[in-house]
Amino acid sequence: QVQLVESGGGFVQPGGSLRLSCAASGSILSIGTMGWYRQPPGKQREPVATITRSGSTNYADSVKGRFTISRDNAKNTMYLQMNSLKPEDTDVYYCNAVGVLRNTRRFNDWGQGTQVTVSS
Repeated sequence: QVQLVESGGGFVQPGGSLRLSCAASGSILSIGTMGWYRQPPGKQREPVATITRSGSTNYADSVKGRFTISRDNAKNTMYLQMNSLKPEDTDVYYCNAVGVLRNTRRFNDWGQGTQVTVSS
C-alpha cells in the first residue's frame, strides 16, 4: 500500500558526491521517521542516517560530516547528500519509512534499493 522508490545511485570516483532520493507514495496519512540503510556483504542491514518528521537526525559514525539527510514532508520525499565518498561506502542503499495509512493502519516499508559504487 506504500511504495518507496529510490533514485540517484550510480558510479563515482573516491572523493566524489551523489544525491539519493526516496519518494513515498500510496494511501499515506502521515510519515514518521525515515531512514537510509545499507547492507555490507555478510552483515545485517545497518542504518546510515535517519530523520524524524520534525527534522531530528542521526548518523552512523562512519558517515558523520560527509553525508546529510533531509526530507520534504509536503512531497513525502527524503534525500541523502553523500560527499567525500570512499570505496567502503559501496553498497546497496535502502530507503525505509514508518507511518500511518489513511485506513489508520501503521506501516514500516522498504524501497527496492539503489546501488552506490565508489571506485577509481
